[in-house]
Amino acid sequence: MNWSERDNQVWQSIKAWREELFEYEANDLEHTYVKWLDYAFESIPEDVQAQFFQRLDGWLFHMHSLIQGSQMQNDARERILVTARAFNQDIQTVEDLHYLTIDQLHYIAEQHAGRHRIYSLLQGGVTGTGGLVAIGSDLPAMLVINLRSVQLIAITYGFDVQTPFEMMTSLKVFHAATLPARLRALAWEDLMEDLNKKDSNYFYDGSEQLTDYTWLEGSMKQALKAMAITMFKGKKWSGLPLVSIAIGAGSNYQLSRKITDFAEKYYQYRYLREKKNDQ
Repeated sequence: MNWSERDNQVWQSIKAWREELFEYEANDLEHTYVKWLDYAFESIPEDVQAQFFQRLDGWLFHMHSLIQGSQMQNDARERILVTARAFNQDIQTVEDLHYLTIDQLHYIAEQHAGRHRIYSLLQGGVTGTGGLVAIGSDLPAMLVINLRSVQLIAITYGFDVQTPFEMMTSLKVFHAATLPARLRALAWEDLMEDLNKKDSNYFYDGSEQLTDYTWLEGSMKQALKAMAITMFKGKKWSGLPLVSIAIGAGSNYQLSRKITDFAEKYYQYRYLREKKNDQ
């Protein structure tokens, strides 16, 4: 397919979005928090930190593989292909999705991303009821929901996460999207570096380390959300803790929106880059 005016518009919007990532400036509160976090982790031996984050990476890999191999994910993959055939009846495989236009792919991706944002909102609402089980299950549930949404966005744009390179890349996209705003630009550049040295459509030849202590800022925010829910769960209207439900639902929805937006920008960039190079 030829490079269109619409392709160029989306390409320019991604470039503008990328520039916004690099223009972000942390405020004084963030600087103070970063200094406190640095100080806290300096007191922990490096070998202990390394073991902890290695296990955390392993947990993410296993969770990613379980989601990827689930029947639910296979059904979602087939639904993507069925929807795509409504635009082009010749599409048979994930790779064939590259034959659709950028707007057709965005339509399919938004269907799945929007559905997962609603899942996050509902999960947050349940968490907002303040039950110990609900609060305790919120973090793993959000990891599953958002890892799954990134995988489906990748598939929609024609990148099969069942190959080692795309599996690792989708994990790095998820990781980058969940980082604090001040670090997302560097994570984007790391993804670009992996892309530039990619010499195979199958194997991944880069660093497999994902998490470090900066990534735990997201977990800290989850802890603050849990504290806020606990504080307000006693304030009820018509028997429901509406304030804590709103906190949980709103926080989870915004997190999923941030992740799906970042993931789609990355895979749109990949799609357009390959399309431009094939001309």
